[in-house]
Parts: sequence; C-alpha cells; structure tokens
Amino acid sequence: MKIYTKKGDTGETSLFGGQRVSKSSKRIDAYGTVDELNSILGMVISFGVTKEGAEWLKTVQQQLFVLGADLATPASRKVRIDRISEEEVSYLEEAIDEMDESLEQLKNFILPGGAQAGATLHFARTVCRRAERTTVQTRHEEEISEEAIRYLNRLSDFLFVLARYENLKAGTEEQTWMPSK
Repeated sequence: MKIYTKKGDTGETSLFGGQRVSKSSKRIDAYGTVDELNSILGMVISFGVTKEGAEWLKTVQQQLFVLGADLATPASRKVRIDRISEEEVSYLEEAIDEMDESLEQLKNFILPGGAQAGATLHFARTVCRRAERTTVQTRHEEEISEEAIRYLNRLSDFLFVLARYENLKAGTEEQTWMPSK
C-alpha cells in the first residue's frame, strides 16, 4: 500500500463514509489535534515513565484512535465504527482515583514542569484542552457526541494527575505558583 494517494492535493480530505471536506474544517482540526496529542503521548512513553504510567498511556493511545475515528465520522453516516463511550471515561476516572491515593492534595496551583515525562504530560494536557475546545466548537455546527467531549474533558484531568504522579515517582518536587503582590 502506498502512503500517498494524491487525493488531498486540492486541500480536501475524506471523512469516514466518503464525504469530502476542506482540510481546514473544524472537524478535521478536532481529530487532527487528537492525533497530535497521541503523538505527544508516544513521546512521553519514550522518556521512561513508570510501568503503570506506560500501561495507562498505551491504553489511552488506543482510545485516541477510536476518538479520532469517532470525530472523523458524522453520526448521520451509516458507517460501522467504534465510538468513544462511557466505558473509556470510566477507565480514566478509575486511573485518576488510583493515582490520587499516592498524591498530596493540592492547596495551590502548581507550575507545569518537573521531570521530562511529567513536564511533557503537562504539555499534553494543554493540547488535550485545545482538542476539547475545538471539538466543542465543532459541535456547534455538526453532530459530535457528548461522550467525545466528556472523554476529552476527563482526559485532560487524567493527564494533569499523571504528570503529578510521574513527577512524584521521579522524585521531582512540584513548584507552586506564587502570585505577585
């Protein structure tokens, strides 16, 4: 199979189901940002995270492929694909709860940073928030599932907690934000 098809040379791409749309459409931006996020998570894994962190992140990477397909497929299209569901949201919540057991309760805002994996997870969280904003914006114009938006919202929480967890396991102290007077 060739990697190039030349079908996108005019600035359009196909959604699942065959509909052609501009590569600048909000839907394409939404699942393109999810793809960007997935790549960042691969980078995080390469930095050497805990065994639990790697397992969670690899599962999330699989879920992000499902989310990308979900976002690339208008609900009205009769194409059979997996879609993000409450099950994936619950997975993230359970992982957050597990990590929270070993983390100090936050009393202040913390600065993004820490060890290489933790700092990159903070970066991933901001990309996730952008994916969420773009997906919400898309939903104003097109059909996007509530589960997709709920998943992205919970995923950003998961990435924040995982950044704290990985920094703790790496022995890196969190830096609190100190407002100027």
